[in-house]
Amino acid sequence: MSDGGNNQSNGVRKRRKKNGNGVDGSAHYDENKELNDKKGLKEMMMTSIFLLEDQEKHEKEEWEEQSRQEKSDFEANHKTKTQAMLDYYSTMQNHYEGLDENDKLRRKRSRAAVNSAAVVAATDIIEKSGNLEATGKQSGGSSVSHQRRLWVKDRSKAWWDDCNSPDFPENEFKKWFRMKKATFELICDELNATVAKEDTMLRAAIPVKQRVAVCIYRLATGEPLRLVSKRFGLGISTCHKIVLDVCAAIRSVLMPKYLQWPDDESLRRIKEEFESMSGIPNVVGSMYTTHIPIIAPKISVAAYFNKRHTERNQKTSYSITVQGVVDPKGVFNDVCIGWPGSMPDDKVLEKSALYQRGNQGLLKSVWIVGGSGYPLMDWILVPYNQQNLTWTQHAFNEKIGEIQTVAKDAFARLKGRWCCLQKRTEVKLQELPVVLGACCVLHNICEMKGEAMDPELKFDLFDDEMVPEVPLQSLSSMKARDAIAHNLLHHGLAGTGFL
Repeated sequence: MSDGGNNQSNGVRKRRKKNGNGVDGSAHYDENKELNDKKGLKEMMMTSIFLLEDQEKHEKEEWEEQSRQEKSDFEANHKTKTQAMLDYYSTMQNHYEGLDENDKLRRKRSRAAVNSAAVVAATDIIEKSGNLEATGKQSGGSSVSHQRRLWVKDRSKAWWDDCNSPDFPENEFKKWFRMKKATFELICDELNATVAKEDTMLRAAIPVKQRVAVCIYRLATGEPLRLVSKRFGLGISTCHKIVLDVCAAIRSVLMPKYLQWPDDESLRRIKEEFESMSGIPNVVGSMYTTHIPIIAPKISVAAYFNKRHTERNQKTSYSITVQGVVDPKGVFNDVCIGWPGSMPDDKVLEKSALYQRGNQGLLKSVWIVGGSGYPLMDWILVPYNQQNLTWTQHAFNEKIGEIQTVAKDAFARLKGRWCCLQKRTEVKLQELPVVLGACCVLHNICEMKGEAMDPELKFDLFDDEMVPEVPLQSLSSMKARDAIAHNLLHHGLAGTGFL
């Protein structure tokens, strides 16, 4: 037994020596397995990380490619729309030019026919008068010759004669013509050479003061032509022609004098007044766009359809736009008139001469303040319109609102003073810009002469602003706006209205 036990223990010792100097083989195997597992896990983790990085890089490349594609599609779509709109308005302009030519030909023919009839009538009168004189002489001269004249309807001019008399009350005159007699006389003197007509063989010409009065009364009251004709003792068609002639004279003679972009000295004064009002430097104007209602046009009806006014008034509405830039006193320095009412404010701006002036670099280092319907540009300053504004942005918007109020109040006085702008007019669409331009010039004259408006004529504007397609057109202007907002808040110029 002892021999067998010794043999067994010797075998164990031999196996231990064979397995590596006394180390257990199973323990060594477990340790190697654990190391292999850790190494495999590490390799799997590295592989996963590489796969995730590859996937993220691939997704980023796909997103960038998609963004580039969307941007190119947007730009192509924008160019297509712009070109289509330009083609449309070019076609419309050509159509209107054709209509104007046809109207001129019709008027020329009608005038020729009237002149021919007048000559024939005058010749007939002279011949008959000569026959009567000859008959009278033959009968011994006892009969008296009877001279015939062209028949004219007898209309009463008593109302205008009263208004034109020196004793007519000043307040009554201002009620009907929105200005004092002195301002009215000034306008008549300025337009005398252009508006005056000569007497003819058949009738006396209408005086300049009466012609100007017909136009201003029509623009101020907005009364229909049949009532205007009764006031002044003239025919309806005569009143209509007088209104258009005087408006054209105002636009050609008075607009270059009373509605123009300020010179350097005036710009310096305007900057100082706006800065003292808001704390924002280098502001040279406040811009606003309003809509003027019109009768549905015969062509391009959809272009003039005003969706926002239709929804508000629950009645189909059509309009054209008037964009204006005013100084701190509410005097217009620039206007753009006549674009269809379906166009948003930023598109009307792109069609204006002001936009061309800005793109040519003539408005460097100055700001024109507009509402949220305009884009932020190197020369147009607009409020922040995103949600969750900071205190700095609230303060900036408050000051921008004060400047915007100047333009809104000016347009409210324009529409309140000239009531023809508040409702649809009988003037043809192609002639309407001349009438609107005359209203803007007359507004400026009244503002410059200190003509206070009757509080009863106050008008409330209802013009919705739409966010432009491209609200930001310049990164440098965004930084400049942030700097202005920072200065307003941190230099104590922002006020506390936003708190």
